Amino acid sequence: MLKYVKGSLENIDSVEMYPIISLLIFFTFFVCLFIWVITAKKAHIEEVSNIPLAKDEDLFNSKSKES
Repeated sequence: MLKYVKGSLENIDSVEMYPIISLLIFFTFFVCLFIWVITAKKAHIEEVSNIPLAKDEDLFNSKSKES
């Protein structure tokens, strides 16, 4: 099966650019994610980290207070 895929890819012009583009997209995404994590407000991080521990009533009450 790899023989068929390899044969098809050899016929595409500039196929060597696809891995480079994929790497750049991957790298850019994680650099942006890292910057977002570093610059995120600590209060927001604490609020989001407590969501799995909160009961449904607590979540509903905190949302209704914000509105």
